Amino acid sequence: MNISKYPLKAGDNFTTYEFLSEGPNGKIVKLIQFTRTNDKDVYNLAFGDHDGKTGKIDDMTISNNGDSEMVLATVVSAVYVFTDINPDSWIYATGSTKSRTRLYRMGISKYLNDVKNDFEVFGQIKKSWESFVKGKEYEAFLITRKKQ
Repeated sequence: MNISKYPLKAGDNFTTYEFLSEGPNGKIVKLIQFTRTNDKDVYNLAFGDHDGKTGKIDDMTISNNGDSEMVLATVVSAVYVFTDINPDSWIYATGSTKSRTRLYRMGISKYLNDVKNDFEVFGQIKKSWESFVKGKEYEAFLITRKKQ
């Protein structure tokens, strides 16, 4: 996956990351956060704009900064860093809306051959998980680093 990425700033424990999206709407602070779930070694991936008032992730804002591929590539780079540090982790991700889930599916599909070099990728349909297949409408995604 040879796409330009934004520089990442990792938090102290490498579960939070920050970067700046730059485009026609200016510089927008983006946040990525990996949060442990109740399932062993499973982390939820949250992503969105930094809400300056709350300090939290706003995953409903539509930035339209013209850099969505670069933003998604930056999120993927955070997944690489996180799984380097937590090699047995599983990352759960879904969009905050159906259209965002579709956007993530399209990104995974577009770079699936590259992603499969390093990760196992699964899609969820009606509470069942299967190996990711291009063209299927998944409700969520689960990835883990391949064991070398």
